[in-house]
Amino acid sequence: MNTLIPEEVEEEVQIPSNSMLFEIAWEVCNQVGGIYTVIRSKVPSVIKKWGADNYFLIGPYFADQAAAHFDPATDYSTPVGKAVLKMQERGFDVYYGQWIVSGRPNVVLFNPYSVYDKLGEIKHFIWQDYHISLPGQDELLDKVAAFGFQVKEFFRYLCSSGFCTNRVIAHFHEWMAGLPIPGLRKENLDIKIVFTTHATLLGRYLAMNDNNFYDHLPFYNWEQEATNFNVKPIVEIERASAHGAHVFTTVSELTGRECTHLLGRTPDLILPNGLNIQRFEVLHQVQNQHLEYKEKIHDFVMGHFFQSYSFDLDNTVYFFTSGRYEYHNKGYDLTLEALARLNYRMQQEQSEMTVVAFFITKRPYYTFNPDVLHSKAMIEDVHRVCEEIKEQVGRRMYTKITSDNGQYVFPNLSDMVDDYLRLKLRRNVQSWRTNQLPKIVTHTLVDDAKDEILNFLRTANLINNRHDKVKVVYHPDFISTSNPLFRMDYTQFVRGCHLGIFPSLYEPWGYTPLECLASGLPSITSNLAGFGDYVSRNILDNEKKGMYIIDRKNRDFNQTADELANVMHRFVRMTRRERIALRYRSEEASLHFDWSNLGKFYDMAYNMVVER
Repeated sequence: MNTLIPEEVEEEVQIPSNSMLFEIAWEVCNQVGGIYTVIRSKVPSVIKKWGADNYFLIGPYFADQAAAHFDPATDYSTPVGKAVLKMQERGFDVYYGQWIVSGRPNVVLFNPYSVYDKLGEIKHFIWQDYHISLPGQDELLDKVAAFGFQVKEFFRYLCSSGFCTNRVIAHFHEWMAGLPIPGLRKENLDIKIVFTTHATLLGRYLAMNDNNFYDHLPFYNWEQEATNFNVKPIVEIERASAHGAHVFTTVSELTGRECTHLLGRTPDLILPNGLNIQRFEVLHQVQNQHLEYKEKIHDFVMGHFFQSYSFDLDNTVYFFTSGRYEYHNKGYDLTLEALARLNYRMQQEQSEMTVVAFFITKRPYYTFNPDVLHSKAMIEDVHRVCEEIKEQVGRRMYTKITSDNGQYVFPNLSDMVDDYLRLKLRRNVQSWRTNQLPKIVTHTLVDDAKDEILNFLRTANLINNRHDKVKVVYHPDFISTSNPLFRMDYTQFVRGCHLGIFPSLYEPWGYTPLECLASGLPSITSNLAGFGDYVSRNILDNEKKGMYIIDRKNRDFNQTADELANVMHRFVRMTRRERIALRYRSEEASLHFDWSNLGKFYDMAYNMVVER
């Protein structure tokens, strides 16, 4: 069977009539990774089509997450509410209410820990019925098995109460939620099942260890590789979910190839990921917000670099890359190599520009680097004294000018500053200045000597020398408002930057460049990322709209690094007016990826599953 790819789908697709939709995902009311963004962001558009009474989400109940995400129901009169009450009577720890996100969808949450006393029995039947052997003492697999058992029981009760006389569509996302699928099929319940894999686990492991992963795909023995990486139970759950679904889907054609070879089933349909663009939309404020948040990044850069040496902030651009720490998969190795080449080119042409490149990822660390924190605190002291001087001079200058009996003479501003403040400022500046180079990493890492990013920077001598045109700041933690270095959240930091860089070697979809686009920020990705592959196939003149796609399919590492350095170099040489125009075009282009447009592929899957 051929996969139906996005460009083959007609513009308008109606949802199936007389149907109820349940979406089941491990990340409902449980923020873990990218699927949380997929589910949460499309809720408003789904409710607009289906109505609040025909759409339900199912996820796990974890008290710490539920406290922030879940609002318990007071009305249990709906069929789903009654089913929840019946399950509670049977001893299940199940919750019914609303998810506190845009659209306020109805959710049913199951506490995995509440059936841990049955885990042995649950695993026994998983082996007996589906030949999937789950190991003992694996925390994640134990929770997944317990959650899956409760979801299956929930649907079994719904169908036994006559609820399934309507069309019930159950859409399962990713292997953590997919374990009920073979059970629903075995019991022959009247449930229309869609399963979406957002990435194959085995594919992620293989890509991390094989730079020619896609070329070797047809030749892998999935069982042998899953055993080698000690992930066989998870791969078996993925395969059982894919084969048990009436309609099997994934997020990109690249991942579709993985599914064919590693899961043994070709997806029926591609469901590209969208965003709720309205959450990012600021219209004519794009440039104003960029300037506001860029000033906050300036504050960090001045504190971090200017104690050693200074450069012109008006001729400085901020690049950034972010995501989980997968050195090869996320293209950090390629980004670093390209930055080193860009640095050399800018030095050779004696460019007046400076690039500050931020690496935002998560690594084990002990604490913030004391020198970095001290520098930040010291420049804030300098700033406070300058504010005191400004206030004192302003007040005294106003008084002197207005009391000069009409004889206007511009006063000597130096005479208006108290010696106390002069001395205070001088001492603060002296304490702040240093002869050391600015740090390339903001935290004290647990395993500094083996960190691949740091080892590259040291080997390439890209260590923030005064003569370097490319400076690097490696921040091994995600950015939030509680962060003392930046004092803003991640989305604000993105808006303050100029260019996002995400040239992934393996990326089933890739939300980061799409989030950049929605924030009015151009970005670079690769055609081995689902998003980049989609853009290269479906959007004309993508570079003019702020979507740069690097070719990683047909070029070796050296050629690709050169191409990436070229794109960066062209961007650095843009005028400010050109960058502003590109920022507006980027935000406008993001509308293509709104769920109001891409949601039609999900509707196509639901029609397909009803017909089957």
